[in-house]
Amino acid sequence: MPITEIQFPILTHFLCSVESNTGMPPQPLDATPAQAAKAEAKQQQEDGRPNLPKGVVLGPDGKPCRSCTSVASWMAMARSSPSGSKPTNIATSVPPAQTTSSLDIPSDCPPDVEQLGRSTWTLLHSLTANYPERPSLTQQSDTRQFMSLFGKMYPCWVCADDFRAWMQNGNAPKVSNREEFGKWMCEAHNAVNVKLGKPSFDCDKWEERWRTGWKDGRCD
Repeated sequence: MPITEIQFPILTHFLCSVESNTGMPPQPLDATPAQAAKAEAKQQQEDGRPNLPKGVVLGPDGKPCRSCTSVASWMAMARSSPSGSKPTNIATSVPPAQTTSSLDIPSDCPPDVEQLGRSTWTLLHSLTANYPERPSLTQQSDTRQFMSLFGKMYPCWVCADDFRAWMQNGNAPKVSNREEFGKWMCEAHNAVNVKLGKPSFDCDKWEERWRTGWKDGRCD
């Protein structure tokens, strides 16, 4: 029934207000995708929030976080934003989309989330490969402190939050010897791979991958 045909004036006023404020008619109760999109756009406009492309993650300062966002999403944002504008005032904790494998960015540009992640894992696995077989108590303590600080200072803040949460969920760094530390780092990497829908690595082969090289001699 159209709103104008409702016999109760107060109800008519209420339903008109609903349609005016939300951009959606009161019937049907389940809005169509087009209606939902219209209502969301209207709300974003009223809140002063930009309609950012999927995958763009903002930092704690409310500005787009380049280290948290894939280059594909970053470029999409640049194309969709008016020249010189800087979208702000939107918050998200959704991990960035991993879609930049087919895109190349100049080597002298700031890294996106994927490039940063690859470089960081190379560093972390190399640390485990060169960790002592019998570390002193001081070395073990320093390593635990390093991993704790790493989880706080990693440039992608949503990635850092996830890493800290993983460590706090029964996955504290295992640093009593090289083998233990190497496998722990591999498990940490696999936890991220699973979350991103990537295949897991066989952690029994972590030393071949990061320390000795493969047994077939391809690294010699």
